[in-house]
Amino acid sequence: MSSANPTPASPPARRLPLAGVLRVGRPSEIWFKPALSVVVSIAPPNLTLLALGRLDLAMYTMAGSLCALYAHNRPYAARAGALVWVVLGMLGGLAVALVAASLTGSAVVLVTVGALLAAAQKVLCDATRVGPPGNVVLTFVSSASLFAPQTLAQVPGHLALAAATGAWAWLVCMAPALVRPHGPERRATAGALRAAAAYADTGGTGEGHARARAAGYAAVQAAWQSLLSTGAPSRTRRALERLVVRAEVALAAPSESDAGRLRAWARALRGTGPVPQAGLPRAAADELLGVDAARSLWTRLGPLTPLAVRTALGCALAGYASLALGIGRPYWALVTAASLYQANIALTWSRAVQRVVGNVVGVLVFAAVAPLAHLDQALLVLCCLAFSFGAEVLISRNYWLGSVCVTPMALLITEFAGSQQPGELITERVVDTVVGALVGFVAAVAVTNRRAGDRVEGALATADRAREHAARLLAEPDPDAAALESARRGLAVALVDLRATADAAAGEWWQRALPQERVVLAEQSGHRTLAATARRQGLLPERGTGTETEDARP
Repeated sequence: MSSANPTPASPPARRLPLAGVLRVGRPSEIWFKPALSVVVSIAPPNLTLLALGRLDLAMYTMAGSLCALYAHNRPYAARAGALVWVVLGMLGGLAVALVAASLTGSAVVLVTVGALLAAAQKVLCDATRVGPPGNVVLTFVSSASLFAPQTLAQVPGHLALAAATGAWAWLVCMAPALVRPHGPERRATAGALRAAAAYADTGGTGEGHARARAAGYAAVQAAWQSLLSTGAPSRTRRALERLVVRAEVALAAPSESDAGRLRAWARALRGTGPVPQAGLPRAAADELLGVDAARSLWTRLGPLTPLAVRTALGCALAGYASLALGIGRPYWALVTAASLYQANIALTWSRAVQRVVGNVVGVLVFAAVAPLAHLDQALLVLCCLAFSFGAEVLISRNYWLGSVCVTPMALLITEFAGSQQPGELITERVVDTVVGALVGFVAAVAVTNRRAGDRVEGALATADRAREHAARLLAEPDPDAAALESARRGLAVALVDLRATADAAAGEWWQRALPQERVVLAEQSGHRTLAATARRQGLLPERGTGTETEDARP
């Protein structure tokens, strides 16, 4: 409630913990999709170059092939457009890098260009919510290209190679639509049902209920965004929408929900079988509008300004420091710094530790496989394919595990143009990793984000307005069904945004105390209003009756 006095407590993130930073988690549900896609995207171009004796061009084909890592969680209609923008973004960064490399040999200028590109890539990837692997792959491609020998006459041909393999990556990522056209939406809906069931298990009051509730609403919002990006409504989409509503209802009233039934629906969404028919009151079935919570791109760019400054400054200083130490590949330090920056200082610190540990272990792996890769160029290509697959298998468990494979893959790519001394590569990579992590983190600390508290206040005001709007509709004797449904979804979105904003701000330094008590009170009152709204819509049993009216039983 916005009228409550703020709690004069210091922000909790003042220490830099190590516990849990390297903990290995469960793999992503769709880890195999980017893993297989990137291998299929890389293999044909690289094997073709091997047959032609032109593996020196593999850096440019890899640029396009790596676009196959993106957008696997999106419905195919949305994935098609997202991948086009990823390929165009990769080509844009590559073009700037190649032209700069052909116009100047000044390492300082090239590092500066790379830092500015990294900042632009970071902000655009975060603002467009392109998803993993985010800006890191784009920054790796553009930064490495800055230090590749280049002439202006060669640029069009190298860009054409990248564009051709980018188109091939697009086809690879879209191919599963022929077999399971609604796969991404079904997975997103199943995720929402499982998250709602986990919250229902707590009864809304058990241990970890607040975390489970936040995860549930985030999963529901992700499911709605997935369904709303599929284009024209279809029978399958309408059935999935009803299931997402059921997940929302379980979150609104966990003690009155059947977690077992929610999980059964989630299991039924596997494969290509029929979508379970979850019954709803007729009014709700007629008013499944969803809420497109996406803000405009320009609106999302504003809060990312401190992140852009951190990225540009950290990458530039890391590259300059590498040059000062006499390292021949300062882009490694630049890419290390670019990979660190997360939503706040606490998360950035965790990523720095993960990056250093993963890279150090990764260079040891490279030292072990380098003699094998040097035996034949075909083995070099096969090792690169194996590491690209392994990186996607492991990175969702923890970033450092993925880096164990990414590091030797990146080192092997440098050898496509000719064998190099492993000892020199290992030394430079370790030094650049440590320099990039240290300098990058110092830059993150130096560039403060004092507006984080203001954004929490704004999110509180938005949540209060959404709750008051829903409460006014509830007070009416006969509220419009569509308006009530929209108000309920709008309040749910506002509460998700409030929790995400508060969590991000809690990990920032050098800011005033956050209104944590007001956030908790706003969440509690908001969720009570959500439950009352769902009950008014007939989505929950009336108190004391234990019954609900449906036009179809699940």
